[in-house]
Amino acid sequence: MLQHSVRVRFAPSPTGPLHLGGIRTALYNYLFAKKHGGRFILRIEDTDRKRFVENSESYILETLKWCHIEPDEGVGYGGVYSPYYQSKRINIYRMYINKLLKKGYAYYAFDTDQDLDKKRKEYNHRGLTFSYNSRIRMKLNNSLTMTEEQLHDKLRSCSSYVVRFKIEPGKTLKMHDIIRGNIIVETDHLDDKILLKSDGGATYHLANTIDDYVMKITHVIRGEEWLPSMSLHVLLYRSLGWPLPHFAHLPLILRNDGKGKISKRNTDSFNFPIYPIQWKIPKTKIIIPGYRELGYFSEAFVNMLALLGWNPGVEREIFSLQELIHLFSLEKIKKSGVYFDIKKANWFNKKYLNKKKEKIFVFLFEKIKTRSILCKKDYLWKVIHLTMDRIHFIHEIWEHSFYFFISPHSYEVNFFNKICHEHTISQLENAKILLYNINQFTSFNLRFVFQKTKNKNQTMQLFRLALVGVLKGIDIFIIFEMIGKKESILRIEKLINQIKEKI
Repeated sequence: MLQHSVRVRFAPSPTGPLHLGGIRTALYNYLFAKKHGGRFILRIEDTDRKRFVENSESYILETLKWCHIEPDEGVGYGGVYSPYYQSKRINIYRMYINKLLKKGYAYYAFDTDQDLDKKRKEYNHRGLTFSYNSRIRMKLNNSLTMTEEQLHDKLRSCSSYVVRFKIEPGKTLKMHDIIRGNIIVETDHLDDKILLKSDGGATYHLANTIDDYVMKITHVIRGEEWLPSMSLHVLLYRSLGWPLPHFAHLPLILRNDGKGKISKRNTDSFNFPIYPIQWKIPKTKIIIPGYRELGYFSEAFVNMLALLGWNPGVEREIFSLQELIHLFSLEKIKKSGVYFDIKKANWFNKKYLNKKKEKIFVFLFEKIKTRSILCKKDYLWKVIHLTMDRIHFIHEIWEHSFYFFISPHSYEVNFFNKICHEHTISQLENAKILLYNINQFTSFNLRFVFQKTKNKNQTMQLFRLALVGVLKGIDIFIIFEMIGKKESILRIEKLINQIKEKI
C-alpha cells in the first residue's frame, strides 16, 4: 500500500558524470513521485571526498533540467530538510551513532590497516577469505573485547578508530523488494560494516539510512548494485526503531555485446554514448559528447530511457512525459538486466523528429543562408518532406538534401573510375539531348522518356552520379524536376568534363 505522502530521492555521488543507469534511476523516481502526487528530492551523497570530481554537481543539475525531470526539493532547490549534502550533516549522523553505541548495536574498532592486512594474509594463506564478522570480532582489537575502563583510556588517548555495526548471528532476515519480491538473508553471511570512518565521516550506509528516515523518504528506488546493502540498511532501521521504507532495486543496463553492464569506468570501450549531456574531463579537458550534443531530443531520450527496463503493458512505444507519469508503476519493472541498443535510441529520435519540422526548416535555412543560396520557402519545405524519412537527426538533413541546392563537389570514387571511358561520354551526351528536348520538365514526363532507353539502369546511375555525386538519394526524376532543366544539364556537362580530364 502507498503511503499518503510519497517522497522519493535521487542521491548521486559527485564522482563524475551521470551515465544511462544513473539518469534512469532519477527518471523512475521522478515518474513514481509525480504519479502519486509526491515529491522528488535531490540529495548529494558526498561522503567519499577522495573520489570527488569537480563540476559533477552542476552536471547533475543540468542533466535533470535537460531531461525535464527537475526535483521538487534538494540541492539547488532548497527545502525544509536542508542541507541536502551528506558532508554537511555529520552532527546528525554522530547523534544516531551514539544511539547505536548506547543500545549495543554498534562498537568501536581500533584495528589498524596493518593489523587487518596481516589477518587477510593469514586467511589467504589458509585458502580462506577474511571477513570482520561475528565469528572473529572477539579476537580483534575492539570495544567488545575491552573493559569499560580500557575503552575510555583508548578514547581519551585519541587512538584512531572506526565504528562498526554489530550483526547478530543466527538470524533469518526477511525483506521485501517491490520489483524482486521476498528476499531472505541469513545474518551469518553478513559482516560488521563500518558506519563511522576513522576521519570522523559517516559511511554511505549510515548517512544514506539516516537521511532517508529524517527526510521522510517513503520509497527507496535505486540500482541493483545496492541490493547487497539492503540487509544492513534494514537492520539499521530496525536497530533505531524506525519503520522501513519500501525498497525497489532496478535492473542493470547491459551492453548488447555481452560484455557486462554499462559503466562510466570504461568510456572508451563503448561505440555509443553513455552520458545524457557532454562531459568535460577536468584534468585533460577532453570533451565526451552526450546525447544532447549528438542531436537527440530530450523527449526522445527520456521516452527511450523509460522503456529500458519498464513495460507499460500497451502496444505503442511513443509517450509524452505526462503519459509516462500516468502509466508508470514499479511492479512492471523487469527483474533481469536489460540490453541497451543504440539503433532503438535512434529509432525513438526519428519518431520525435517528425514533430520537429519547423526546427529542421530553421536548420536548413541557416545552412543555405551561409552559402548565399536563395530559394523560396515552399521549395525548402518540399525538400524537407522529400528527405525527412532518410534522417534520424536534424543535422543530417544537409547531407541528404544538399544536391537540391548545389552541385556535387566530388564523385563516388569507385564508380567514377569504372565509368571513365569514351562510351560513357557518348551515353551522357545522348541523354543530355533527350533532356534538352523535353518541354514539360516533370518527373512524370522524364520517367516516360527514359523508361524505354537502352541501358536504362546504367543511365540512371550516371544521372545520379552527375546530380548527387553518390549512388544514393531520392527518386532521380524528382531530383531532375526539383533542380530544373538548366541545372540538370549543367551537372551532366560537369561530369562529362571530369571524365574527359580523367581519360
